[in-house]
Amino acid sequence: MFPLNDTEPNRYNGLPSMTLAIICLNVLVFVLEPFMIKGSRMYLYILYGSSPYLILTQQGSGAISSITSTFLHADLWHLTSNMLALWVFARRVEDACGPWRFLCFYLTCGLCADILSTIVRANSAIPGIGASGAVFGLMGAYLLLFPGGRIRTLVILWIVPTFPKIPAFWVTLYFLAVQVVPAINVVLHNEDYRINYWAHVGGFLGGLLVFCFLRPEAFARYMNDTPV
Repeated sequence: MFPLNDTEPNRYNGLPSMTLAIICLNVLVFVLEPFMIKGSRMYLYILYGSSPYLILTQQGSGAISSITSTFLHADLWHLTSNMLALWVFARRVEDACGPWRFLCFYLTCGLCADILSTIVRANSAIPGIGASGAVFGLMGAYLLLFPGGRIRTLVILWIVPTFPKIPAFWVTLYFLAVQVVPAINVVLHNEDYRINYWAHVGGFLGGLLVFCFLRPEAFARYMNDTPV
């Protein structure tokens, strides 16, 4: 299942300028990563990725890495999948917030993702990188603000691609559900994964804070049970 786009139009502004700016910044950082520092990418990730052990022992970049790590990606697939999901869920959330409030909300989701991940993985020295924690926050916000939304999704059935418009509730529930078992394994069995599942859970919970960043009009519409 690959979400491709939200099928509903924006209410306030047609162009999601901040979403596009964040995508462009992520792409630019990815292109420039090999030139940012001499040596391997891993050294860059250790410096600017979010390593729980380094944060808690006050080494490395400290708390600022919660933000810098959000703009680092390990490979082209990592970048592409995160940016596609960002585009799908961010457009209408930005519209409900306004560009600058949306930027603050996006970074807040990334911070929430990193806080929970750091608590759960306190002894890990493996740096976490990528925008997925913040993107899961946008998914949570989208589900709250647009429960009736539909997401055009690529679904491959028997090698045949189809593009159904699936209710956002089911798309979000699917992606959240696949985080649960690995996240539990991290806690109970000290499993180690290449994917930071607890960052996804933390980001999703951070999406609850979207009400602190909504436009006044959008907040009023939500409180009056009117579509945002």
